[in-house]
Amino acid sequence: MSFFERHLDPAESLGEILFGLIMVLTFTLGASVAGGWERGLILGAIGCNVAWGIIDGALFVMSRVFERSRKGRLIRAIRQSPDAAAALAAIRQEMEPGLEAVTEPGDREQLYRSVHALIAHGTPARVQLRPDDWMGAFAVFVLVVAAALPAAAPFLVVRDPHLALRISNWLLVALLFVVGRRWARHTDANPWVAGTASMGLGVLLVAVAIALGG
Repeated sequence: MSFFERHLDPAESLGEILFGLIMVLTFTLGASVAGGWERGLILGAIGCNVAWGIIDGALFVMSRVFERSRKGRLIRAIRQSPDAAAALAAIRQEMEPGLEAVTEPGDREQLYRSVHALIAHGTPARVQLRPDDWMGAFAVFVLVVAAALPAAAPFLVVRDPHLALRISNWLLVALLFVVGRRWARHTDANPWVAGTASMGLGVLLVAVAIALGG
């Protein structure tokens, strides 16, 4: 867990697990709705999560580079402002939406002036890929793929494929609930409410995907 905590924030980690569970549940619940099971179902579900793990990892790297590029552009814009008032306006526009609800106007202005003083004497770092980007992408890949593995477990211990499929479905739905409860640990949400909401939302999204042929 320390590896994931170093390279992903809780929202990223839990979001990737939730995404992986929804992906594989689309396969297993879809098979239940269709009333059939094929030998390649679980392999197909895991293969789909492997593919999406690679895609999500690549998007993660792109997002990190984009965010650093955006910040570098903001720093250059502030340093090239014609005067301090224009620089402070740029900082205010960037930071105020996230601070307005939790700070007083005077405190924010003091913070903006401090940020301006730091940026005025600093040099924006060159935007490039970092080792942490690749490690974060690998963490994303592992979480998405790992989310598919519990779906395969019942098929390894239960001989009846239809019973194994039902157990697999219930196991994945239960894991959606667990993810919601884990999410609540990082917020002020009630664990039971968050778990139920996560489970309900996951099943609803799966139903939409199945209805649309996904």
